[in-house]
Amino acid sequence: MNFFRGVMGGQTAGPQPSGAETIQKLCDRVASSTLLEDRRDAVRALKSLSKKYRMEVGTQAMDHLINILQTDRSDSEILGYALDTLYNVISNDEEEEQDESEDENAQKQADDLGTQFTETFIQDPEHITLLLTMLEEFDFHVRWPGVKLLTALLKNQGVQVQGIILVSPMGVSRLMDLLADSREVIRNDGLLLLQQLTKGNAAIQKIVAFENAFERLLDIITEEGSSDGGIVVEDCLLLLLNLLKNNSSNQNFFKEGSYIQRMKPWFEVGDDNSGWSAQKVTNLHLMLQLVRVMVSPVNSPGATASCQKCMYQCGLLQQLCTILMATGVPADILTETINTVSEVIRGSQVNQDYFASVNAPSNPPRPAIVVLLMSMVNERQPFVLRCAVLYCFQCFLFKNQKGQGEIVATLLPSTIDANSISAGQLLCGGLFSADSLSNWCAAVALAHTLQDNLTQKEQLLRVQLATSLGKPPVSLLQQCTNILSQTKAEKGSKVQTRVGLLMLLCTWISNCPIAVTHFLHNQENVPFLTAQISENLGEDERLVQGLCALLLGICIYYNDNSLENYTKEKLKQLIEKRIGKENFVEKLGFITKHELYSRAALKPQPIFPSPEQMLFDHEFTRLVKELEGLITKAVHKSSEEEEKEEEVKKTLEQHDNIVTQYKELIREQDAQIQELKEKVSSMTTQTEQLQATVSQQQSQIQQHKDQYNILKLKLGKENQSQSSQGDTQLNGLQTEELSQLREELEELRRQQTLLQTQLSEKDALIDSLKSAAKAAECPAGSDNTELLQELEALKNQVQTHLAEIGLLKAERQELLRRAEAGPSDTAPPSDGSSDAAKAELENRLAAQTAEMEQLKESRSGLEQQLAAATSTAAILQTEKAKLQTEVQESKKEQDDLLMLLADQDQKIHSLKQRLKDLGETVEDEDDLRDQTSDEDDEDED
Repeated sequence: MNFFRGVMGGQTAGPQPSGAETIQKLCDRVASSTLLEDRRDAVRALKSLSKKYRMEVGTQAMDHLINILQTDRSDSEILGYALDTLYNVISNDEEEEQDESEDENAQKQADDLGTQFTETFIQDPEHITLLLTMLEEFDFHVRWPGVKLLTALLKNQGVQVQGIILVSPMGVSRLMDLLADSREVIRNDGLLLLQQLTKGNAAIQKIVAFENAFERLLDIITEEGSSDGGIVVEDCLLLLLNLLKNNSSNQNFFKEGSYIQRMKPWFEVGDDNSGWSAQKVTNLHLMLQLVRVMVSPVNSPGATASCQKCMYQCGLLQQLCTILMATGVPADILTETINTVSEVIRGSQVNQDYFASVNAPSNPPRPAIVVLLMSMVNERQPFVLRCAVLYCFQCFLFKNQKGQGEIVATLLPSTIDANSISAGQLLCGGLFSADSLSNWCAAVALAHTLQDNLTQKEQLLRVQLATSLGKPPVSLLQQCTNILSQTKAEKGSKVQTRVGLLMLLCTWISNCPIAVTHFLHNQENVPFLTAQISENLGEDERLVQGLCALLLGICIYYNDNSLENYTKEKLKQLIEKRIGKENFVEKLGFITKHELYSRAALKPQPIFPSPEQMLFDHEFTRLVKELEGLITKAVHKSSEEEEKEEEVKKTLEQHDNIVTQYKELIREQDAQIQELKEKVSSMTTQTEQLQATVSQQQSQIQQHKDQYNILKLKLGKENQSQSSQGDTQLNGLQTEELSQLREELEELRRQQTLLQTQLSEKDALIDSLKSAAKAAECPAGSDNTELLQELEALKNQVQTHLAEIGLLKAERQELLRRAEAGPSDTAPPSDGSSDAAKAELENRLAAQTAEMEQLKESRSGLEQQLAAATSTAAILQTEKAKLQTEVQESKKEQDDLLMLLADQDQKIHSLKQRLKDLGETVEDEDDLRDQTSDEDDEDED
């Protein structure tokens, strides 16, 4: 212990050891001590030296400290000391604080030292797994330093540590548990850890999101006071940005989980917005960025549109517009709010219509668009605010032809209101002001009112401007070219103004032959452009030359040859003569080679470091990309090539017409196929109905057969009874029976005729189904064949049944023939005797008929009695079965009782025998019965 007192600052005699020697001795003690207390003291001493002697502790003690984490898991105190020591060695935070006044080399060395120790620690991935296990410990002295150590490792070697955690079982889930820790310091440091963990790793971001991170983070933000909260709210928002930015899966999960609706309360501001704290400004700025992440133009159009719709429906857009029109809002928050509203309405017609209806709280009320444009053309406003307003105006007009028409309409003579300021008037004022930035912004804004809208390009040609008193008005198109020539003549020409005007003119006349004709109608425009292109100017003018070449090329490509002096061919000859084709193409290439062109082409939002670099618009770069190649080809083409191209276009149009015809034919065939399918379905239904009809007819035929057999049997019996009587009786009876049989024969003939008619109808239906199946040449042909085969089978069955009816008919006719042949063998009786015999036979027949009726009634009664007896027998049988079951159970119980009684008797007998053996007097039951019987006899006496 004296050694540790020396290390910890106690007075010892003799020379003091160096830091490296002390650390080496401590490391030896950690490795060799058997007592936990000695190892704990040694690790505590290493912790106290780790900041001052970072290099020595890191190189000598790291392996020993890791071994402590593996072996001394039961002691939380020594684990805490070891984790703190590793954190001091690996983390660069302390060094950053100490080296603020030192040079960059010293700071770089400190960073390299932390990176080096981190690489040493993660060489074995099991060390990270061990550290994750430490985070499951609830003890504060273990969990908190473990969180800090893992955060430092992620800062130094984020990609490698992320890979290890990703493959570790439940690695991310263990870290998510930190957000649920009731101790705020651990929860807050857990937020910092998750920030480092989710940087640039989409897989980990998805896992964290599906571990219910959105719900927990939004709850923490609400608990901490939303935008009025502290640094914890900022950390939560930064983590949310990590999870959502450029991660479409998490964005969709955030939207589907109805978390966008929970963002609305963040932006509720009061009437008094003065005195916002710096933390609130930071929080609200991050919240606005979070909204923009969900509707960013770089997201897929479908996902962006879905989020925009949700933000309108939940009232978030309305809340943002309230901030936009509120007073006292800090400038940077106002700027970011404008940018946010811009992307929420971009390309969404419903949101754009709502934004057009928003009014500023002024007297009289003015549309929000007008108020924003006033800021854009005001040179006293901050540059970033003016850029934000331009972006908002561009987003309002993006894919919004209705909004474009409304803006252009404010410039037309029939709609101008002299008592109010309109958006068109502000744009014209900015276009012709003395401020170059206002010129550029107004020109770009006007270009967006014409973007992809031929109707508004033609409408804007009607705009007339009054230049000065006594002079006729000039068109807006002509005034733009006049300003171009004026700025060129001035010294220190305004490049920004000229670039803006040229972009406006290129957008205006592209894909609009009428506007091209108006532009070429001014005799000064073409000479001005050729002069600009042919001159050898400095670097600053190269961009202007390129834009002039683009404008002239558009005049060639979209020329309808309506002006004789400026047809396509004459303009190309002019270029070849005054400029040269190669020189023209070279000047045209100056646009895309400009250093600011590629920056503007990246994203729609106009972001520029300074006003001087504000030269290109994003939509204009798309137009240049589309037209550059077309103009180059158009300039190099000869008249013969153009004629060939026209022929090719005509051929392509013919091919398109043929393709259209084939498409129509395919649609018709699809309709026919659908119709045939419906017919097949109908025929299937009819077949089922026919099959049911055939089954019914089979039943009827069987009934007829049964009736015939009964009649045949009845006739045979009556013939036998009549043969025993006289010839006269037989004659009369046979005559009556013959009449009855003839009536029945007529009934059978009528039924046969009915069956024949039904068979003919079925044959006709079968033939029609065959014809329909042959006509419907479609994929259902095989089904129709099977259907016809079934119908043929049904037809065969019907014919078979008809053949049976024919046989029955033949048998009936044979019986009739025999009956008719019987009386011919007997001589006819005399008239008197015949009448008497006939009357007698009729009486006897009536008696027999009555007797038969009685027999039938008695038979019906007997059948009813039989049915009742059968029912009674069934009931009795059931009761008998129950009684038999009960008897069996009773017998079984009786047998069991007999067995028990036998056992009892055996036991009683054995006990009595034992009593007798012991000399006791025992009366047997037989003796008792004898005694009882004697007593009964005496009583009788």
